[in-house]
Amino acid sequence: MYCTRGFAISIYMKLLVVQTNPEFGDKKTNLESIETLVGDRKADLIILPELCTTGYQFKNKKELDSLAESTQGPTCERLAKLSARTNSHVVAGFAEKDQGRLFNSSVLVGPDGVEGTYRKVHLFYKEKSLFHEGDLGFPVFRAGDARLGMMVCFDWIFPESARTLALKGAEIIAHPANLVLPHCQRAMITRALENHVFIATANRIGAEGRESEQLVFTGQSRVVAPSGKVLADGPREAQAVLEVNIDLKEARDKHITSKNHLFDDRRKGQYEI
Repeated sequence: MYCTRGFAISIYMKLLVVQTNPEFGDKKTNLESIETLVGDRKADLIILPELCTTGYQFKNKKELDSLAESTQGPTCERLAKLSARTNSHVVAGFAEKDQGRLFNSSVLVGPDGVEGTYRKVHLFYKEKSLFHEGDLGFPVFRAGDARLGMMVCFDWIFPESARTLALKGAEIIAHPANLVLPHCQRAMITRALENHVFIATANRIGAEGRESEQLVFTGQSRVVAPSGKVLADGPREAQAVLEVNIDLKEARDKHITSKNHLFDDRRKGQYEI
């Protein structure tokens, strides 16, 4: 919906951020759970967690390979049906298989199928022995009226991830996650503020102990505005759906003051990078 107020044009979108507790390896049950959580809600964009259909703690590459799919597989087909039913775009983390390579990926899905793919650039902990490093960079896609970028979980700790997406025009960063460290939710305030973008982190809950150590996921999915204001927080230990209305106008204005522009004021020649 468009609304003109002076010279500013408001462009409103509704986001659903879905916090789940997947059963390891049971893609059918996990997809059904997602569909039940979304229910009859309509939205412009639905964001699901990292590896939301398989679970996280793969024992080895053979097990991962048995659960991974291409972007043309049944998981993305089912997500396209969810997109059509809810009149939305869907962002979801999944285990991707492409020409024998395995990636921790996130897809942007519309009613007709996959419209964009991102492969996790920064692998966390034991992911390094399972997945190939992402090789697509940080692309920006169209999702309705919005320019959308994606990160996956541990990408958050590298400021270059969100900054690259913002410089390429992203207004919303969709962030599927399986967080086990306690820092990300607070850090998203800074990431949103320093780039003047909306950031929506869809985290999972629960625990997996399929190896010698048990991983406990932190929940607390979060949506943050370009101003750094927290628009919605999820619970720590329960499944949930966060419903948030945003105005893209906020992400399109990069002024800090009338004399300061977030990107124009960057002095690239002074940075030793």
